[in-house]
Amino acid sequence: MSPRFLARSPFLSGLRVARAAVLALATVLPVLGGCSGPTQRPPGNFNASPRERAIPLPAPDLNDRTDVRRVLRRQARAWNEGDLETYMAGYARTDTLRFASGQTVRTGWEETLARYRRGYPSDEAMGTLSFSEMDVDLLSGRHALVFGRWDLARAPEAGGDAGGLFTLLLENVRTDEGRRWRIVHDHTSAGN
Repeated sequence: MSPRFLARSPFLSGLRVARAAVLALATVLPVLGGCSGPTQRPPGNFNASPRERAIPLPAPDLNDRTDVRRVLRRQARAWNEGDLETYMAGYARTDTLRFASGQTVRTGWEETLARYRRGYPSDEAMGTLSFSEMDVDLLSGRHALVFGRWDLARAPEAGGDAGGLFTLLLENVRTDEGRRWRIVHDHTSAGN
């Protein structure tokens, strides 16, 4: 066979293409290996090991949306009865609870309760709380995001009406009563 024949051979052309493809893959694969997608972290545990972060989160249950809304209904009822401790039962009782409002961020369940006690010292100051326009997004069987509106009806001498928007992150946590949805992050804004 002549060298000219070999240069035009489909077999050898195919080998050249295959060799080029192997070289390209050998160059690209090591780079792509380090580009895996993000792993999910347990909230508040940013130092979790890669193994802990890779634990798959459970799928949402059909009742989760209802259960999340129930937490907020119970909170409104407790607030309107002047019962701050029961209202605060809707929040995770942890030091990592985060509550942001205005220019202030509070951390921890105890600090949040103390702030509510200072800001709402009487039934008149507490007024009547209602939540509306609640949009519940189930992020997983363990996390839910709620966007909504809050309104507080009060007499003018008690501070007058107030209201605004809120965004809540709830986590399905294990409690003495079983698994319950609890607020772990609350960002509330006043609109009037």
